[in-house]
Amino acid sequence: MNYYFLGIGGIGMSALARYFHMRGDTVSGYDRTESPLTRQLVEEGIGVHYSDDPSLIPSAIDMVVYTPAVPPDTAEFQHLQSLGVPMRKRSQVLGELTRGKECIAVAGTHGKTSVASILAHLLSFSDEGCSAFLGGVAKNFNSNVVVNNKSNRVVVEADEFDRSFLQLHPHCAVITATDPDHLDVYGTYDCMLEAFHQFASQVDSDGTLVLKQGVTLHPDSRHDEHHEGHEHSHEHDGLEGIAASRVIYTAHGVEADFYPWNVRHYNGDIFFDLRTPKGVMYDLQLQGTALYNVENAVAAAAVAVTLGLNEHQLRHGLKTYAGVQRRFDYRIKTPELVLIDDYAHHPREIAACIESVRYLYPGKRVIGIFQPHLYSRTRDFADQFAEALSSLDELIMLPIYPAREKPILGVTSSMILRKIKGYSKYLCTPDQVLDLVPALCPDVVITMGAGDIDRLVPRLVQTLTAE
Repeated sequence: MNYYFLGIGGIGMSALARYFHMRGDTVSGYDRTESPLTRQLVEEGIGVHYSDDPSLIPSAIDMVVYTPAVPPDTAEFQHLQSLGVPMRKRSQVLGELTRGKECIAVAGTHGKTSVASILAHLLSFSDEGCSAFLGGVAKNFNSNVVVNNKSNRVVVEADEFDRSFLQLHPHCAVITATDPDHLDVYGTYDCMLEAFHQFASQVDSDGTLVLKQGVTLHPDSRHDEHHEGHEHSHEHDGLEGIAASRVIYTAHGVEADFYPWNVRHYNGDIFFDLRTPKGVMYDLQLQGTALYNVENAVAAAAVAVTLGLNEHQLRHGLKTYAGVQRRFDYRIKTPELVLIDDYAHHPREIAACIESVRYLYPGKRVIGIFQPHLYSRTRDFADQFAEALSSLDELIMLPIYPAREKPILGVTSSMILRKIKGYSKYLCTPDQVLDLVPALCPDVVITMGAGDIDRLVPRLVQTLTAE
């Protein structure tokens, strides 16, 4: 088969492109800009170009895979549509690939990539192993895709954007969070919750739904406590009509099936005891990671134990988990200076990232560099962004990364800055950041955002490590 990808540089798209290429198919594609990921695809033998030019499209194409991030008015999209070539969204292709497999889908408004990558790593120690399609480059695999032709088990990151996850019918599913997000797609929070409820109802009747305690899946069960971050009984969580058995996990409390206890850190690593329905596993270790990954590890462990992993496999898997690029990703780690790069782009994620830094580096001077992602998200959550970012010692804001959106009148990064009290805040271009950060004499620097801030990070590393 000859596959052509529109938006091949996206993290989910590149995973599919790599899968088909590894399977022996011919793969090529277009993306708007070159990136480290597209360069890696080229090195692996996949043809990529960066001009929206139909003349660069190969003549032999059996299927086009596209992402909603590529506007339908691009020349290549319209040309391929006029040819009558079969065109499938990425989510449709992923749904087709997982059909007939033991699909384990990880959904949620944050935590998906970390839980899915931890789980894929854990399952690699089981007798059956797994394949995986991940939303980030897992360091253990040095890839966002894992192919195991001997296994019928596949771990998939289930994306709620554009209702993509409704293409999946998993045997086991995880839902990590249902905080408001992607309201540009759903319109209202209630509509987003209805989609999550539909996803949960698609889990096999003889399968398992692993759910974070306090997560609600239906508008009728929503109440103010959800927005305040308080957990509530899962007796009113909107799970009516869902046939799969349920496993509940939490990072805070003792009422769930799986929960951590005695969480502590030593020499940069985090240790905890894990309470499970089968007993306690003592002194589990996560190396060089964020405090919020304890919760993600508990979620992954709940699935792994449910699928039959023993304590030795779980213990070894967690200890050797190396993390994901751009998820609390250490880029500098010396006694004098730490630089952490994180994908955090939702207020809850930002708050969790900063909390982890404060936990691991108490008393240190922390500077955050944040690039808002989407005009609509900035508008909808400006107050929450300001609250989360206010816990930094110094804040540097970059202009909004628009992604698929057109500008919205009056919505800029300054909209957030104005809501933050104090004077330790700056609005900069990427080039200005390189001059400003060294002058602020930080102990810890965090770069946060889902746009192209990752391209600034190598330059920042070079600046901060230059003698």
